[in-house]
Amino acid sequence: MDTTLATRALSASTAIANAALTVDDPGEVLELIVRKAAELAEADLGLVMASGADGQLTVEAAHGTAGAGAPEYAASNPVGLTLSARSSAARVARRGVPLVVQDFTSDPRTAPYVPKELRGYGPFAAAPFGTKDRRLGALTVYRRRGAAGFEPASVEVLTAFATQAALVQVLAEGATARRRIAVYEERERLARDLHDVLVQRLYAVGVQLDLLGRKLGGKLGRQDSARLADAVDQLDGTIAEVRDTVRALRDPDPGGQPSTSDLAASAHAEVDVAGELLGYAPSLKLSGGLANVPAESADHARAALRESLSNVVRHSGAAHTTVRIGSADGWLSLEVTDDGCGIPGGVTRRGLAHLEERATAAGGYCEVHTSARRGTRVLFRIPVA
Repeated sequence: MDTTLATRALSASTAIANAALTVDDPGEVLELIVRKAAELAEADLGLVMASGADGQLTVEAAHGTAGAGAPEYAASNPVGLTLSARSSAARVARRGVPLVVQDFTSDPRTAPYVPKELRGYGPFAAAPFGTKDRRLGALTVYRRRGAAGFEPASVEVLTAFATQAALVQVLAEGATARRRIAVYEERERLARDLHDVLVQRLYAVGVQLDLLGRKLGGKLGRQDSARLADAVDQLDGTIAEVRDTVRALRDPDPGGQPSTSDLAASAHAEVDVAGELLGYAPSLKLSGGLANVPAESADHARAALRESLSNVVRHSGAAHTTVRIGSADGWLSLEVTDDGCGIPGGVTRRGLAHLEERATAAGGYCEVHTSARRGTRVLFRIPVA
């Protein structure tokens, strides 16, 4: 192997490792991975594709110009593009075996599933993106049609780099999960101390002041009595604020272990936050025995609600939004609808894709219907015990 190429590959892997352990946004790491891959392979375009539960691939990050050499596709953005489960990249992701062809628009192994956004390219190489235990997707590189094909040494380096980058990504996810667990534990400790120590002491002081006011009775002047009553009211207000803080600290994020009775309260909180950002209050309709929803199912519903409302805030421009959450006949259902412009075609659906995977893993399903005229409807349903 060319020593210069090997040195560049080592430098790229080191940069990925540093970014994965210091950057909080996984999207930034993927963008760095695909940029380094394109540079190593001297490619005009690089793509990182993530595998979905149905075997399809979704482009999560890109580096280069989509459709180079094909003017009718030059403005296309490949991020968010979905490839068939039968495409060559999907086969590489499943089998873990790299593939290289001179012209993927004519080679019989690749030609049937070339999306229009990529028809301006010819030389193509794909490497599995993942580890032995976790096959995340595929890392693909392209050169303009008519350019020289990828050399075996470049494909070898690309494959090794894809494996190393994926390993770093998996390890970073584990480190992030451990950090989040530590944060949750610290939040729980703070919440417990606030509730068990501070609230009790404030309550005791308030009771003592109230008793003192009653004992002194008419011995205090009107102003002093008013000050004492005001002090008791302020203590009551402070206790309420501390309890709100305790609830906020214990409000679970995806991956936590919420109590079953918090789902309705969490839904109100999420809708309130979304309302502040939207400038109007979404309609919230709750039904069924939400207090009896198991913790894990409630966690799934929270994640779906948060992601759905996030999409409404970021993309829809809607004037009306309705949230429905209900539990009936062994199913927990969440439906979020808006009358906005739909989800733009160039926007990555990473979050919604994760919800689809989450629903499938829980034995349910997630449907997303979106159009520029009718807005967007997200339906998330999972079975509950």
